[in-house]
Amino acid sequence: MRKVTPTYTLDWYVKWIASIIIIAAVICRSVPEISRTYDLVLSTMGTAGWLYVGLVWHDRAIILVNSIILFVLLGGLLRYMVYWL
Repeated sequence: MRKVTPTYTLDWYVKWIASIIIIAAVICRSVPEISRTYDLVLSTMGTAGWLYVGLVWHDRAIILVNSIILFVLLGGLLRYMVYWL
């Protein structure tokens, strides 16, 4: 299988860092002792990273999915922050 994505460019680093951040968010989500704040913040950061990658790659599917997820996560994060204020 031939690799088509560029390597060692800014989008390559963002892609991998965002993926690691999303994995960390899922781990936080699965451990009840960890505050929901970590999940929301990490998920938002990872999704924003993937939205950036989608924009750089001009990949409409990645842009669409991550735009919607980012909107939902930001709403949840805002609701969570307002609740604790």
